[in-house]
Amino acid sequence: MPEKRTTPRNKINMYMRVLDDDTGEILGHMVEVSLIGLRLETVGSLPVEKDYYLRIELTPDLGSMPFLVFIARTKWCKMDAIQPNLFQVGFHITEIMPEDKEVFQSIIRKYAA
Repeated sequence: MPEKRTTPRNKINMYMRVLDDDTGEILGHMVEVSLIGLRLETVGSLPVEKDYYLRIELTPDLGSMPFLVFIARTKWCKMDAIQPNLFQVGFHITEIMPEDKEVFQSIIRKYAA
C-alpha cells in the first residue's frame, strides 16, 4: 500500500503515556509524532475512524500543565509485526487548542528524534 502521509513522523525518545480522557483508560504510549498526528503502541486494537479525546501526561519540563487534551481520529490499526500481543495505531489530530498546540510542538522539539 502506498504511503499517504504528507507530514513525516519522528520517533519519541521518551515514554509518554496516552489515555482516553473520557474514560481514563490507558490507550497506550506514543512512539511517533508529527505536527498533525501520532502513532500509539497499544495492547488492544482500536476501531478505525473513531474520534478520541486523548490525554497525554506531561513532564514538568514541558510547562506547568500536568496533561494535554486534544481530539484525534484513528486512521489505521494493525498488529505489531514483531510482538503480536501489541498493536500499532495511527491517529490524525482533528482539534487542538492553540496553546495546547504549542505544548505539542514542544514535545516534538524536546523528545522527537
